[in-house]
Amino acid sequence: MLYLLDANVVITANNSYYRIDAVPEFWAWVAYHGNHGTIKMPLETFEEVKDGSKDDAQDPPFGWIQSNKGALVLDEEVDPDLVQQVLVNGYAMDLTDEELEQIGRDPFLIAYVLASPADRCVVTTEVSSPKKQRQNRRIPDVSATLGVTCCNTFEMLSELNFSTSWKAEK
Repeated sequence: MLYLLDANVVITANNSYYRIDAVPEFWAWVAYHGNHGTIKMPLETFEEVKDGSKDDAQDPPFGWIQSNKGALVLDEEVDPDLVQQVLVNGYAMDLTDEELEQIGRDPFLIAYVLASPADRCVVTTEVSSPKKQRQNRRIPDVSATLGVTCCNTFEMLSELNFSTSWKAEK
């Protein structure tokens, strides 16, 4: 299974429970899995983290993903038809430019998983909110609508056996 990270995964991990300076094992583990092809971040998601950053010193998650870009960034281009499919079937057929701007880059992330749904999974910290409509829909709900596998950070950690005593194989 290839786990594709939403920007909020690295931002929330650093801000809430696995600060880069406090739990370096987590970050080494993510980089390890990036190098081994089990965890990746689409370029659009990488850019989302970058766009929210002032600089590496003030934004440790961006500094970290910048340092690990080669390991983390998925080396493929999104299929524009799949992005369109995500927008039309997952959000709404008649989205306005303002709504598209509010949605951001989430449709790209979901489209990468939709390209190979049997062996890919979206990882996000977003929580399902089925009553939300149009541009306000959450990744887990859009994923469910499209038949795309989606999990949260802790489900991925469990599936890939993360532990703070983890050490890279030598």
